[in-house]
Amino acid sequence: MRAAFLMAAEGIEQVELTEPWQAVLDAGGEPVLISPKPGTVQAFDHLDKADTFPVDATVADSSVDGFDGLILPGGVANPDALRLDKAAVAFAKGFFDAGKPVAAICHAPWTLVEADVVRGRTLTSWPSLRTDIRNAGGTWVDRQVQICTDGPNTLVTSRRPDDLKAFNSAFLDVFDS
Repeated sequence: MRAAFLMAAEGIEQVELTEPWQAVLDAGGEPVLISPKPGTVQAFDHLDKADTFPVDATVADSSVDGFDGLILPGGVANPDALRLDKAAVAFAKGFFDAGKPVAAICHAPWTLVEADVVRGRTLTSWPSLRTDIRNAGGTWVDRQVQICTDGPNTLVTSRRPDDLKAFNSAFLDVFDS
């Protein structure tokens, strides 16, 4: 399994990157950090700066064809910045167009709202995205993990860092099938 982790230059909730990343590694997969710009990305522990991580490839140099699935970590600033980057939004949408699984946690569904891929789908997120998801035609639920198979691909969503164990288990099952 080769999984793309799409992130902006900063604002990633560190645990929402590192725990899914490790889950992919533990499953024998290859995680790849993709970002609109080369260099490093700055993670945060809530509002405090945490570690930086090297970018493996840029969006411009990456193809959906090279991956089995997409993982979108949250943090408030990360998906907010991604949804303003047309190439990043198109990259995320490409996984839906290709019928490949996508997993998004916390605020990450903002990128999916911008990609116009939540219409007719049921998902969960950080509660403050509820109205955005509904306005984009999706159905929001308050669940630890929501697996949605209504659409061109399987979408796994989760609410917050406390849900990471269930999130990791769910996306690994979906990505492995």
